[in-house]
Amino acid sequence: MAELIPTPHNNCADASLIAKTVLLPGDPLRAKFIADTFLTDVIQFNNVRGMNGYTGKYNGKRISVMGSGMGQPSLGIYTYELFNFYGVENIVRIGSAGAYSPDLKVFDTVLVTDAYSESTFAKVAYDMGSHIMKSDKTLNKKLHKAAEELGIPLTDIRAHSSDVFYHPNPKFSWEKIRDEKGCSAVEMESFALFATAKASHKRATCLLTISDSFINPASNTTAEQRQNSFTNMMKIALSLASNRK
Repeated sequence: MAELIPTPHNNCADASLIAKTVLLPGDPLRAKFIADTFLTDVIQFNNVRGMNGYTGKYNGKRISVMGSGMGQPSLGIYTYELFNFYGVENIVRIGSAGAYSPDLKVFDTVLVTDAYSESTFAKVAYDMGSHIMKSDKTLNKKLHKAAEELGIPLTDIRAHSSDVFYHPNPKFSWEKIRDEKGCSAVEMESFALFATAKASHKRATCLLTISDSFINPASNTTAEQRQNSFTNMMKIALSLASNRK
């Protein structure tokens, strides 16, 4: 692997500086918050384009955290490089989502067991024709166990991974996607993460905090809250620091 690094998007020249398990928020400032708040003995391994990556210790075990940017193409770049050039075995996206279901409230924590997307990402990148991609069951079991030990409710969902944030097209209906595809919430990255993990023969899953609601928009969170306040999701994900494979 050494001859392949550093990559165009990660200036880490030593793969051993990145842990086998990486937490991947979209926002690089959330990555910094996690490193500053939860980790000890922190080193920064990447700063290309401000997509900062850090490795430190949580309860004495190594773990890394790095931003992925917004959207499937951006996440696809960083996860492919981490899996295929840096020897990463597990990636957990930790992000925000909008609730399609009245059963999900702002600040709830959810685990994405599979993701539906209209995106052509998986087909173009890996010749995978399915519009539903699954997360890793082994990681999911570990995260459920951690959530139970922490006393944090964790709900399994199917997510809608959308390529589009704003929908001026009057033909778009989030209610139709909810009702026909079984999606409880919307985000923009997990479909590409699961496809890249499958193609790379690695493991990936996705924890999300509900940051806003299509049912009750008045309860939506602020940008500062999305950056700094999703600590339940972070604590569950950090439990994988002791995960070896």
